[in-house]
Amino acid sequence: MRTAGLRTAEVIAVGSELLGSTRLDTNSLFLSERLAALGIELRIKSVVGDDRDDLASVFRQALSRADLVILTGGLGPTDDDLTREVVADVLGLPLDEDPSILDGIKRRFERRGLTMPPVNRRQAMVPRGATVLPNPNGTAPGLWLEHDGRVVVLLPGPPREMQPMVEALCAGPLRERAGEERLYRATLFVTARAESDVEQHVQPVYSRWRDAAPPIVTTILASPGQIELHLTTRDRDGAAAEGRLRDAVAQLTSILGEDVYSTDGRMLEEVLGDLLKARGLTIAAAESCTGGLFTSRLTDVPGSSAYVHSAVVAYDNAAKIALLDVPPASIDEHGAVSEPVALAMAEGIRARTGADVAVGITGIAGPGGGTPSKPVGTVVVAVIVPDRPAYVRTFQLLGGRAQVKWNAAQTALDRVRRLLDA
Repeated sequence: MRTAGLRTAEVIAVGSELLGSTRLDTNSLFLSERLAALGIELRIKSVVGDDRDDLASVFRQALSRADLVILTGGLGPTDDDLTREVVADVLGLPLDEDPSILDGIKRRFERRGLTMPPVNRRQAMVPRGATVLPNPNGTAPGLWLEHDGRVVVLLPGPPREMQPMVEALCAGPLRERAGEERLYRATLFVTARAESDVEQHVQPVYSRWRDAAPPIVTTILASPGQIELHLTTRDRDGAAAEGRLRDAVAQLTSILGEDVYSTDGRMLEEVLGDLLKARGLTIAAAESCTGGLFTSRLTDVPGSSAYVHSAVVAYDNAAKIALLDVPPASIDEHGAVSEPVALAMAEGIRARTGADVAVGITGIAGPGGGTPSKPVGTVVVAVIVPDRPAYVRTFQLLGGRAQVKWNAAQTALDRVRRLLDA
């Protein structure tokens, strides 16, 4: 029986080790990307320990709601590798030993000068009617089953084994069963706004798209220092889908204005780097509370040597005075975390380096050091760009130490972007 087009998928990662703190399920991320390229939307992913009843329950639920169910892990030779047995039991299928699989496992051990342990015979057990998927990088083959119009795929857990098998499936049977529709996506990256503020402004627009034919699904995601708007639509006609998404992105951008810093997937440091490069400008930074994070993010971008001149991390007040020529009187009168000091830091790094753009960042990352007038999260950013008045402003950033540092760097990157793009 030919299965109808696969539109939705569910992934079940099997293994008690994935429920601890030392192992992460990265397979589902890989699967999500590969399935999306075929127009198959990953709706749900689960992690289940090595418990027969729990796995059977989750698998039954997945069968009831997804066209494609992929289970990763639990195909090894030990007693806690339960996936094939549980799947066979839920589907009401007997397990048969496949001589060709058994022979392949034996030969794999022989090539290493070893004798196959008897326990590996479990890996040759196949639910009746399943198609065996070769695994050139391990002893556990994959399995493909069809049941009541659903497709069930069992894959080994190690990524080095699983990923090549997925690539082969996506080039073969999954592509054939995926149908003619594909998923198309667009993303807007927004900074300097809260998630609720973005929602308030754009919800009246994107709510209309849900009832369109075909619809555009919009998801809002808050991440450190920014908000992401993810737009997804499904269509057989790629040009039509991309046209709808371009129109949708334009509508949202017109509402959110310059707070949208990217609609093409570039991160903020990439956007700023492209602006600096396009204008032939160099940049230098004087950092205190960010500890070099601002410059580190800039230099994460390949080719950043074309515009990143230098940086100084002046954490101590004495370093601010000695390395950046910050006037001691400014620190005494206003404190190290103040607009006069941040501006003096920017002026000092520009004078010392001759860079076109200069940035000064100072603040209180916490958890200690705050006062009633300058609580933890107080950050001051100063920016000097050619042919414009110097910019300096105090921000109140939320979160723990790492988040304050990240948001401070994000804020500084964004301020430079806005000044150069004005």
